[in-house]
Amino acid sequence: MKLYHGSNVAIEAIDLSRSKPNKDFGRAFYLSSDLSQAQEMAKAKCIQFGGTPCVTTYEVDEAQMQQLAYKVFDCYNHEWARFVYNNRDEQQDFTHQYDIVYGPIADDYVGLQMRKFRFSKLTFEQFLEEIKYPKGITFQYAFCTPEAIKLLQRV
Repeated sequence: MKLYHGSNVAIEAIDLSRSKPNKDFGRAFYLSSDLSQAQEMAKAKCIQFGGTPCVTTYEVDEAQMQQLAYKVFDCYNHEWARFVYNNRDEQQDFTHQYDIVYGPIADDYVGLQMRKFRFSKLTFEQFLEEIKYPKGITFQYAFCTPEAIKLLQRV
């Protein structure tokens, strides 16, 4: 399977320590199976940080992925929303035990919705609805551990 990573710089080697914490599925190297989504991400990173849009392509064996601790969220649901909340919450020290996580992308304004939920301005059901990606359901892969990163072969 081909996966794509969009950035404002070329990725020569994956370094998880450079990955930002408190993302949807935690500190990880994020990829998409949708080339156009990776291209959009590369453009967005350039607007945010400067640089040149760059998409790096990787091959990964799905059978090998299944042999690791692999969590799949097939859709938006309460379990997904709680997982995103826990990973994004800077006030707690949450670390999951998955090597790879696959699931929907959350809205860019998750932080705002988390604050509303934390201060009881949203029910959990409303929080779930508010953090859905507004452009429609779009999926991402998070490679969270060195073992998972070893499966990625740059093309």
